[in-house]
Amino acid sequence: MRALTLMPVRKDQTMHSFMDAKLMAKLLRQHLAERNVTLSHGECLELVARQFGVSSWNILSARIEAAAPGMEPLVMPEGWVDASTNREGYFRMGLDPERPGCAMIQSTPLAEHQRDRQFGTLTQIISAEPYRGAAVRVACELSCKDLDGSATIWLRLDDANGRPVRFENLLDRPGVALRGTEDWKGFAITLDVPESSDSLYFGFMVHGRGTGWARDFTVERVEAAQTSARGKPYRFERPTNLHFGA
Repeated sequence: MRALTLMPVRKDQTMHSFMDAKLMAKLLRQHLAERNVTLSHGECLELVARQFGVSSWNILSARIEAAAPGMEPLVMPEGWVDASTNREGYFRMGLDPERPGCAMIQSTPLAEHQRDRQFGTLTQIISAEPYRGAAVRVACELSCKDLDGSATIWLRLDDANGRPVRFENLLDRPGVALRGTEDWKGFAITLDVPESSDSLYFGFMVHGRGTGWARDFTVERVEAAQTSARGKPYRFERPTNLHFGA
């Protein structure tokens, strides 16, 4: 196939920047189709990326994310980690600079172009030893804005071999998770802690596009509760920075 170049810009057209790369790829594909040249949208994205002097669309998309207004990286709260399964830039998370004591998970412009909803989760990992033989109750408050998916909390207990021995995600309970735009609401999960438990994982998650906030986590030992079993990165020996201080 002969070499392809992007369409020349006429005087009456707007000069696009790399922030318009997706639109440029769409226009390029349409322009080529009119000339009976068929390329996929992904192939056109790669061509546009090279026009801006980078080797791949992945690199250019990362630059677009970093340059998007209001999408500056957030400071991660001490003791917490990003445990999202997909870390390709669909979410930014950390301390909300405009809400002291609150952590935020927010979808980025990249998530707007994903057909499947992704999820981001801010997680803490601690020792299960103080809770063995009893139960652990994890609670917090959540709120959300313009969320087309859901926001909720989850809790998991693993044994020393990393096998889950208890797990609960409130997303599995119909009508419990936050959706759309909602003010602060309390959430809690209580699981019994078998003697085989070694590590305790808990956090809050945002599924889909929009913003979720969390504040005032508590982790406490309570009387044993019955629940069904379901089911190392860095961990702490005790709960840490539950109120999202700097």
